[in-house]
This record gives sequence, C-alpha cells and structure tokens, in this order.
Amino acid sequence: MKQYTALIMMILLCAVVAQAQETQQANKPIAGTAITNSVGMKFVLIPAGTFTMGTEEKQAVYDNEVPSHTVTISKPYYMGVYEVTQDQWEAVMDSNPSYRKCGNCPVETVSYYDVLAFIKALNEKEETTRYRLPTEAEWEYACRAGSKGAFCFGDDEDLLYRYAWFMDDEKEGPQPVGRKRANTWGLYDMHGNVWEWVQDWYAEDYYENSPEADPTGPVDGTYRIFRGGSWLISAAGCRCARRVFIAPGGAALDYLGVRLVYEAQ
Repeated sequence: MKQYTALIMMILLCAVVAQAQETQQANKPIAGTAITNSVGMKFVLIPAGTFTMGTEEKQAVYDNEVPSHTVTISKPYYMGVYEVTQDQWEAVMDSNPSYRKCGNCPVETVSYYDVLAFIKALNEKEETTRYRLPTEAEWEYACRAGSKGAFCFGDDEDLLYRYAWFMDDEKEGPQPVGRKRANTWGLYDMHGNVWEWVQDWYAEDYYENSPEADPTGPVDGTYRIFRGGSWLISAAGCRCARRVFIAPGGAALDYLGVRLVYEAQ
C-alpha cells in the first residue's frame, strides 16, 4: 500500500513539474514577437546569441572598429522596429525639437541628455522602467541580424539603396521610417536615415579589453557613441561596425536620432 501511495505521489509530482515547465515556456517571449506601446512605438523581440563584433584588421575603415571580437548577448530584448518618430516624441514630450519637421520621420536634433529625458518621461507614461537605450553591442547585434558582412545583407555596397537612405540618394534630410527594406529580424533603417544614440561611453581601445558577455562600454568617458549612418553620409559610414562619438551634451544635429530597447521580462 505504501509503495502504491508513493508511486501515485511521484506521478502527481511529475505532472505538477511538467505543467509548471509548460506554463513557463508558454509565458516565455518568442523571438520575432512584436509589441506596440501606447504611443505607437513597435518593438520586436531579438533572440539571445553570439556574434562577431567590429571589423577585421584588413577590412577596417577606421581604427576604432578593430579588433573584431566575439560577443555574447545573453538575454533576449525588444528592439524598436523603427527609429523614434517626431510624432511619437511629441506624444510624450509635448514638443518636437526636429529641425526638419515631418511627423513620421525620425526625431532628430536631440542630444544624449534630451534622449534620457524622453526615456524617463516614456517610462513614467507607460508606468514601467523597461525602456532604455541599447548598448553598443546590442545595437550592432540587432543591425547585423546574423550577417557577417559589412551590412545586414552582406558586403555588396551597391545593394545598400534597398535598405537605407544615405548620401547617394537624391532626397535630402531624414525620410519617413520604414520605407526601405527591413533586415532579417524585421528592423527598418538600421542603416542610414539618421544616426542613433546608444548607451555606451566611447574609448578608442575598448574593443581590445571588452568582456565577451554583454559588454556595456567603459565605466566613464568624455563622449557617447552613435551608430548606423545617416542620409548625409556615404555607404562606408552606414556599415554595421561603424562607430562615431560626440559629447553627450554637444550640439544637437539634424542627422542624429534614436531607437529604443524595451527590456524583456
């Protein structure tokens, strides 16, 4: 009788554990899952993974892109499908700082500190603390979307016009978001349109000492980094590995905007 009771208890325990695992799996976000917030900002889940960040020595255009190094992003996160638009910024901040006004174009002429104020206000509006800037590593990982080439689609610079607004286009200024092709993970305008602020401080030799898992940049510095290229720069400046920096409170520029991360639970 005792053996029978023990067997029943074991079967019940296994059933409970299996149900708990099934529930946990069901609640776990799936890569590619999209969410939209109250001001229309859409985010897509980027899976955890490992990639090669930076550029090989022989391919580098700028010294701060080397050495190429292995980076692991240990947790999935939601990345903005589009750059933050002027309409979305105004919905949160009740103002539009952009030099070139266009509601569905990316917000621009914003400093790093302007962006921090926007994130704070957005978190308060959404009653959360999960909005933030991407780290430089998260940004490049999302931009590449599995690509090992110079761009999200490979190395053929002649194909960039399909994915990016950049200097070779006839149009001047930022363009409405999402008009070009998305990368493999469904992100638009990762190349071109406007540069995008990231979280990290800048140090020219950081890649030589960067930790492999979830690097967040130097602990302090003078400059902050922005990524991705813009409508005002050549194809070389729009590559996945290109790094540019400026003082965080410096002059706001009409080719510099932002894309946000929403942390996955």
